This record gives sequence, structure tokens and C-alpha cells, in this order.
Amino acid sequence: MGTCDAVLQVLGGVVPRLSLSEKCFSISDSNLLSKSLFTHRKKKGSKHMQFLHCSSMLRSSSNNRCVLGIGRAPRINISVNRSAVTSCNCQQAESLSGITSENGNGTWYVDNARKLSTINGLVKGTDILDFDKVRESKEENEVFTSNGNAPAVETVRDAFPNVCVDSIEDEAWELLRESMVYYCGSPIGTIAAQDPTSSNVLNYDQIFIRDFIPSGIAFLLKGEYDIVRNFILHTLQLQSWEKTMDCHSPGQGLMPASFKVRTVPLDGDESTMEEVLDPDFGEAAIGRVAPVDSGLWWIILLRAYGKCSGDLSVQERIDVQTGIKMILRLCLADGFDMFPTLLVTDGSCMIDRRMGIHGHPLEIQSLFYSALLCAREMLAPEDGSADLIQALNNRLVALSFHIREYYWIDMKKINEIYRYKTEEYSYDAVNKFNIYPDQISPWLVEWMPNKGGYLIGNLQPAHMDFRFFSLGNLWSVVSSLATVDQSHAILDLIEAKWADLVADMPLKICYPALEGQEWQIITGCDPKNTPWSYHNGGSWPTLLWQLTVACIKMNRPEIAAKAVEIAEKRISKDKWPEYYDTKRARFIGKQARFFQTWSVAGYLVAKQLLANPNAAKILITEEDSDLVNAFSCMISANPRRKRGPKRSTQTYIV
Repeated sequence: MGTCDAVLQVLGGVVPRLSLSEKCFSISDSNLLSKSLFTHRKKKGSKHMQFLHCSSMLRSSSNNRCVLGIGRAPRINISVNRSAVTSCNCQQAESLSGITSENGNGTWYVDNARKLSTINGLVKGTDILDFDKVRESKEENEVFTSNGNAPAVETVRDAFPNVCVDSIEDEAWELLRESMVYYCGSPIGTIAAQDPTSSNVLNYDQIFIRDFIPSGIAFLLKGEYDIVRNFILHTLQLQSWEKTMDCHSPGQGLMPASFKVRTVPLDGDESTMEEVLDPDFGEAAIGRVAPVDSGLWWIILLRAYGKCSGDLSVQERIDVQTGIKMILRLCLADGFDMFPTLLVTDGSCMIDRRMGIHGHPLEIQSLFYSALLCAREMLAPEDGSADLIQALNNRLVALSFHIREYYWIDMKKINEIYRYKTEEYSYDAVNKFNIYPDQISPWLVEWMPNKGGYLIGNLQPAHMDFRFFSLGNLWSVVSSLATVDQSHAILDLIEAKWADLVADMPLKICYPALEGQEWQIITGCDPKNTPWSYHNGGSWPTLLWQLTVACIKMNRPEIAAKAVEIAEKRISKDKWPEYYDTKRARFIGKQARFFQTWSVAGYLVAKQLLANPNAAKILITEEDSDLVNAFSCMISANPRRKRGPKRSTQTYIV
């Protein structure tokens, strides 16, 4: 029996071609998006900008307002010069705040707080605030500036310099709350960094999709669901916008890399101001790279929100279901590639600069696999989704087989590659990708421990990227893309190579660094990605939370606890930097921002999960029996593929 036949017998049906004529992929689905979407084009020369409007009016005023301090600091009055908010009549889609919804979504928060002692066994009922406490908390914490953001970190701190921080964790919560951004009076996300020492802000004052994920998880585990719900629904509205760069538009479904709350004149009237959301889909980013991982992280956060809060009404909404389908349509579209992995350009994920990861990087594949599992769990069972779910199932099987079989290396696999024959032309070749044994670097032979292994960073014809990429490997464990044995082996390797991957500050983003001529050719002599700095072997504290989830899933939390203990020795003293430099992470990164929000949030999530390991279930996806059976069939089936036309009972309109 052929490989494909074996899989299809398990899952049933033929992999459908993702035709635009199919219901589940209809572009008209975008018309179902929330009614609260408004667009506005503001001409300035030949450029056009689109904004999502809030109907709040900000009339110019020079009067001062007294607002309350935020975080865990004592309440004090701070005089802030800003435009007065005269009204805010936001037409939010079924109440983006999740508290004042007229359709019942808001009362869910209060009613279930009284009914449930636990939510999925994760959040204690006593941790859920009733409506009055939520409103009181919002009134105490909402501190605005002219663009709707919380005040800069130095503004709040200068007002009460003698506040005693009880612990690192308390300080982290204070910093996280200071980073909150408000839109029309409701929290919508957290900015990337609040570095008072940096004069060049760049885009660190924006809300990044990937950066907000640990912040969102921290708030969910704290029982504060409002900000996550707002973030999910507002970014969904941004998804449907037209994105154009140099007269070319990417496919529908692309999520923005980041967005910012701006205050602009209403219809050209300088006396009346309004708040708008200004997204960046990569057309303004350094390198102009589209953020492939944004949509994948959005789906993962959406599932985590439902599991943690118990509020499934968000993922069941028509506009949210349409948003999920648009992301899947973009990822599952037919192309020229022979592999089930996603083909992307360099810099399309956390490593957003040129680092030689173009092709099929592990990070994207692990997030892709996780997002597919999460989406399948949330998609409503309806006729229009049947073909989509079938295509999704087939992709899951092919992707898991491909990654487990061809990306995995340990001492045994390295020895096999070392003995590979090349230039094999046949359907049952052993060296399918024509990998030359001379590609095995001397560092790898000496570095690989006898016990342990990992998934390589990339695989293409005649090329294997043997670098260890932390996020891709850790999320392969979390999502069950790696087998149980492979998952344990990954953690074994991290323990065996602790001095290289953790050292004085967790965790290396990749190992080893590109150096010498290799660095010059691959990075283009990037002055920010010098050896053992930034994305080129730098150490990133935010990776603590992914390490913790992976360790908890494999019932080895002591590894994560040890890493957190190392981080606590200096991360607060070092002012929560974005990353660290040198082989052992001895120096704060030469261009690292201080008070980096996802460094703060990554630490908080790690602490929360270690205190309550059961809460990690909101992020973990387990492999189901159907996938296991299909994968077993692929292993046992004859690798030779049958030739000839593909039989199909379906008719496609071209």
C-alpha cells in the first residue's frame, strides 16, 4: 500500500485542492467581520493610511487632570497635561470589553464567577473579580496620555521614588501594568518596551502580536481576561484591511506585526480629536518582512483565552470563526512546494532580521502545527468547514511525519548522515534531500551529547541547518510535534549543554553563533547580529516561559525552576533588558532596551506556571489517536509512491 493511500484510509477522503470556489475559503467571508470596523483614508501626498476608528472625541484642552497611580504602588495624584476626554461612544463588536455586552457576554463574567469554584481546574473562583471589583480596578489603573497609552515609566516612578518593592515578582507586575495601552478607555495590549534611557523609540512603543503573547498569558493566569479579549477582537478587525506595498498586496488573512493607538484630528477638524489604531503589516518594518507568525500566535492565544476563562462565546462568534478560516486559507493554499512545511522568507518570525532561516525554519513549523491543532479544536462543525477540516487533518499528518523523520538529529542520526551516499535518483532513496556529509560541522560532532538530541533549524534540498533554535524545539515539545521520546531528548540536551544554552542568563535563542566569513555572508555584516548578540546567539529572558511550559508538559519542572532561579539573580538589577550578549550571557545586550515588556511577562508566566503547573494545559496540545494511527501507517507503508493521475471524486472550478 502506498504512503498516501495508507493515510487516506485512516483519515478518509482525498486532500481537497484549496480552490477559491470552496465555501470555506470564500473571500466573501471577510464581509462577516465585526460591524465595528470602520476605515478612513487620510491623504498625505501620494500615501494613504488606514485607521480603525474609535468614535471618542478628544477636544483640545490645556487643562490638567488628576489620575491615579498604577501597579502595586500606593495611590497618589499625578498631574498630567493632556487633552480632555469629552465622550467615548465606541461601537464595540458585542462589547469588546467583555463586561458591558448587551448580548450576555458581559454578564458571563459575573455569573460564572459565582457559579464556578474552578475554571477547567486552572483558575480558582476566588481569583475571579466580581463586576464591582473589576470596575473599581479599572478606575484605579486607567492612566491616560494623549495617545491613550499609560504614562512613560519614569513619569510614574518619579512621582513615588521611595516605594518599596516587596519582591521581584511584585516589581514585574508593576512594570507589566505600566506597559498597558488603552483604546477608548479599555486596555488593548502592552507596548514592547518602556526604556526611559533610549532617545530613539523606533517601534518599541507599539503593541506587537508576538510580544503580547506572554503578557496575555500572564493576565489570563491572573484572572484578568478583559485585556486579552479586547486584544483578540481588535487585532481581528485589523486582519481584514487592505495591505499594499509597492502596488502589491499579500493574501487575505495576514495579521499585523504590530499596531499603535494614535490621536488624530477628526475629519480635518483640529479642535476635535479621535483615537485610531494604526497597524503595521510589515510595510514599515525594518527589512519590510511580513509577520508569518502573528496569525499563528493569535490562534494559540485565542484557544488559551477560551480554556482559561471558560468564555467560549468569543471563539464561537462568526467574525472570529471567519478570521480563523482566513488564516488557515492563507497557510494551506496550494503552491509549488513539495514539502508540507511552510515556505517563508528570512526574518518572518521572532528572528526578524537576516539570519539564514529562509526556507522552512523550525520555529514557523512548530507554531504552524500548534495553530492547526488549536484551530481544529475551535472550528464550528458546519458544512462549510468540512473540507477545511479535512485538509487540515491531512496537513497535520504530513507535517508531523516530515518534521519527526527529517528534522531530528542525535548521535545515531549524525552517523547515518556521515555515511550518506549522494546523487541518488530513485523513489526510495535514503538521502532524499541530497545532503552532503561534509556539511556536518566539526562543532556539531563535539557538541552533540551521547544522550539527547534536537530538531534542526531548517531543511531544504542539499542543506541542513544544524543550529539549535530554542523556541522551535521548545514549542515542538509543547505542541506534540515532537514525539514523547524526542521531547525528553530535547530536555536531556538542554540539561547536558546547560553551560552553553543557559549559562548566566536563560536562554540562548540559537546555538552556535555565526562567526567570521559565515557571519559576513549570511547576515550581510549585520552590526546588530554580531556573534553572540541579539538573534545571533544572544540570550533572551522571555524564552523562560516557553521552557517552563515544555518542562511541565514532560513532568520535569525542576529544569525550568533552575533556569528561573538563575534569572532572578540579576534580571531585576539589570532593569529587565531585552537580551544579553556573549557566550555566557555576561553582558547586557549592546543595543538591548531596558524594561522590555516580554522579558517581564516571560518571567511572570514562568513563575505562575511553576506555582500552578496544571495551568499549563491552556497552552499544551496533545496528539490525538487519529494522528497517531495515521503516522504509524506512514511509517509502515511502502515509501515508493504510485505514479499516475490522482483520482478524485470532487470537481473543481478553475
